Amino acid sequence: MKRLLMLSSALLLAACANRPPSDHVALPPAPPRGEPHATAGMSADALKAAYGVPAFTRVDGEAQLWRYDGAACRAFFFLYPEDGALSVRHVETVPRHADEAADPACLKALRKAPAPVS
Repeated sequence: MKRLLMLSSALLLAACANRPPSDHVALPPAPPRGEPHATAGMSADALKAAYGVPAFTRVDGEAQLWRYDGAACRAFFFLYPEDGALSVRHVETVPRHADEAADPACLKALRKAPAPVS
């Protein structure tokens, strides 16, 4: 009887182990590769000069995320250390087209107007 109880418990545990958790949510697909030409490798200082002060920043170890918010979109700049300074390694916008990570129209709309020449 004890062996039968152990066998049925083992079978029950094995059945539960193969079932995905009920709160399991699949991750969305990664955005397409490729970076906007104008922002790839941009230094942190150049990014601030072009887009201003970010609406939100997050520091994860040596990497940083800078978010810029506009009326119709948001841009996320991922900066990583390179030669002792932070530089842009990836950019994403929301919304974006299915075939690109960053919408050029969004990035253009978020850029600061150039300072007037005096």
